Amino acid sequence: MSRQDFPRRLRLLTAGDYRQVFESAVYKVHGKGLMILAAPNELGHPRLGLIVSKKNLRRAVDRNRLKRLARESIRYQQQHLPGVDIVLMARRGVGDLDNKILHRQLHGMWRRLEREASKAAGDDQTTVEAANANASQDG
Repeated sequence: MSRQDFPRRLRLLTAGDYRQVFESAVYKVHGKGLMILAAPNELGHPRLGLIVSKKNLRRAVDRNRLKRLARESIRYQQQHLPGVDIVLMARRGVGDLDNKILHRQLHGMWRRLEREASKAAGDDQTTVEAANANASQDG
């Protein structure tokens, strides 16, 4: 049985962690009212950071609802996601979405992120294999 908790090791905790994602984001996934930026990490598991501003969700209860749903969603998907640092940003219009739509939206975004990361890993592996093949032909 997989663990479904959300310990500190699965969170972006410092401003430097967030800065690193913004400066070296490799993956960008858009959704209605949400955007994910992600950068590979060396930890082998995903870490999540949330940015939900008052400008986009005025009431604290709405900001907390979005954060709770995002944490719950990634807890269930963490075993499928690659080792990336993720920043989830709320944008205008996210307050109009109900819990069911938000949950479905987040699930789809995690799947797209997983697909993009595996495609990039496959491209990297193909490049390495091609380089090895060329080296063996030259030698």
